[in-house]
Amino acid sequence: MGPGLGAGRGHRRAGELTVAAIGFIANTQREGAVALAKETADWLRQQGHTTTFLDAEMSRNGDATMPLDLAVSLGGDGTMLRTVDLVSPDEVPVLGVNLGHLGYLASVEPSDLRKALRRFLSGDFQVECRMTLDVSVTDVCDGGVGTVLHRSALNDVVLQRTSPGHTMRTEVSVNGVPFLKFASDSLILATPTGSTAYNLSARGPIVSPLARVQILTPVAPHMLFDRSLVLDADEAVSIVPIGERAADVVIDGWLTTSLRPGQTIHSRRGSNDARLVTFGERDFHRILKSKFNLTDR
Repeated sequence: MGPGLGAGRGHRRAGELTVAAIGFIANTQREGAVALAKETADWLRQQGHTTTFLDAEMSRNGDATMPLDLAVSLGGDGTMLRTVDLVSPDEVPVLGVNLGHLGYLASVEPSDLRKALRRFLSGDFQVECRMTLDVSVTDVCDGGVGTVLHRSALNDVVLQRTSPGHTMRTEVSVNGVPFLKFASDSLILATPTGSTAYNLSARGPIVSPLARVQILTPVAPHMLFDRSLVLDADEAVSIVPIGERAADVVIDGWLTTSLRPGQTIHSRRGSNDARLVTFGERDFHRILKSKFNLTDR
């Protein structure tokens, strides 16, 4: 299931850009994505703008130090998540072009890309600021604590069992205080954007993207307590595996590492919001009803 719906906080309008630096990341598995990126880049260069291409492995081709005014994502929601992960530390806004199936995060269709870019360059757009998560994995070694992984997430971080037929056992702490030990197939820690993704499939709550919270949802829990927990964005969440079994760490749909006994995964509000380019306010409730075919009875 794709990322969440609707607008976040921090809408703003930018001034006109006479010369802009625009980066493209295209999903090579989506028909026409690369061709559209190249055609659009050529069109922009003819008008005096600078363009560069970002590859799917999250590294820049060409001038990697060139600051960007805009990143254009061509693909589905997964491509949007990868693009946000790449450029959000530099507070670069992202324009999503929907070549996928659901397109929750994309704001334009391929046929409207040039029109959207004209509006962006003239300053006729808004930026939706979406909450992210700062996620890290630490390990205790030689009497000290080292960081194994540090990533951001727009959608969610999922801790899941590594082998079928075995329950994953974890202990969750909030602000350094042990909260509860879980026995489940997986644990989801989602943002409001990610509340309509895997969290929704696990019967977690749908949260307005205007909220700033973290949502902890167990998947197939083997325990009486099977409810989601909604936490403040600034509460520090820590999860450690119990016993000898490791757990896979999946961030925004990508398997990033395995959490071994002795390691801890930490999460709290991200230091950088995702900045999504839109053209007009989004009605979260209307989009929600449309995407899920909800009808009044």
